[in-house]
Order: sequence, then structure tokens, then C-alpha cells
Amino acid sequence: MINGLLGKKLGMTQLLQDDGTVVPVTVIQAGPCVVVQKKTKQKDGYDAVQLGFVEFIKPKRVGQPMTGHFKKANVAPARFVREIAVEGEESANPGDKVMVDIFTANERVHVVGTSKGRGFAGFVKRHHFRGGRASHGSMFHRAPGSIGASAYPSRVIKGMRMAGHLGNARVTVQNLEVARVDQENNLLFLRGAVPGPAGGYLVVEKSGR
Repeated sequence: MINGLLGKKLGMTQLLQDDGTVVPVTVIQAGPCVVVQKKTKQKDGYDAVQLGFVEFIKPKRVGQPMTGHFKKANVAPARFVREIAVEGEESANPGDKVMVDIFTANERVHVVGTSKGRGFAGFVKRHHFRGGRASHGSMFHRAPGSIGASAYPSRVIKGMRMAGHLGNARVTVQNLEVARVDQENNLLFLRGAVPGPAGGYLVVEKSGR
């Protein structure tokens, strides 16, 4: 059984439950996905499938190596390709489709995406430092302060939290609840927020918890 699929974040909205409560949800275009390659423990050392998110892409956008890779599986080229773990002996073969019906309501999933890029950010925004007092002539508002000792070790220790590039990194949000599954439109409604902007690619996996 395939433990997840690929999707695209469409945005956030709200669902109104029967008791009148409003639930914030993220809408994900979950599939359809197609199996591009099958990994086996005998040949590759582990069991998995390589999925491709089905959407239109110009042929000139695909390099020759990947064009041959898709042609070998007899599937259309895909822009977003990732490997998903499988459980059990029964698994899909190249060319098979994976739909959103592998998920059910109230199920828990993990979502992997790329966070929004914020560019160069100071340490207050990047690491949530408090900063200094803003009044009485302190002259110390958003400065980093000391970053190391003078005598020993006479250098800045690796990993020191400082200003720098923020965002645009791989982020995993665990144990999100599936609020609704729309099989007709391949939509997945997850309770809460997921990383990345609208239009960003995501990997949705079963949590197994």
C-alpha cells in the first residue's frame, strides 16, 4: 500500500461543522499522481515508488535524461517527482495512478513542503530574540549583543544564532487531521496550516500513529 501522494497547495478556507464551530483548513490539490518507478528491496535495498504529480508541462522544460526516464515508464513528463514509501507486498507498478481516495476523514498525515522565503532577516525576526528596551536612551534596541568571548575561544562558535537567510527550507508539519476528502475534484482538506505559499508543491504522507 502506498503511504502518501503529491499535491499542490491551493490556499486556506473554513469549514462549518454541524455543531456550528468553524474549522480553519488548508485546501490541497492531492493528485492525481502516476507511478514513474518502482523500488524493490531485492534490487534497490528498500521498498518505495516514485510518484509524479500529473499536470501539464512543456516538453522543452524536461531534460533528455528525465525524458528517457518517463518514456521508460510510458508516462507523461511531470514537473514534481518524489519517492513515497510503501507497505506490504502489494504495490503499484509504473503507469498506475494514485488518487486522493487513499486518505479518509479524521486520519492523521504528515505534510512536507518548502517554507516561504523571507530573504535576509535580522535575529529578532529570524530567531525570535527579545531585543533591548525601547526607551530611556538604552541605545540597544535590535542589536545582536555579544556573540562570543574574547580570551577563549577567541572566535565565534559554529551554530551561533545570528542574522541571515530566513525561510525557503524544507519543513515538515506532523499529525495534521484530514477534515474532508473530495474524491471527485481530488481535493484534500487538512485542519490547520501547511508550509509554503499558494501554488507550492507538497508531499502528504500517512502518519502511522
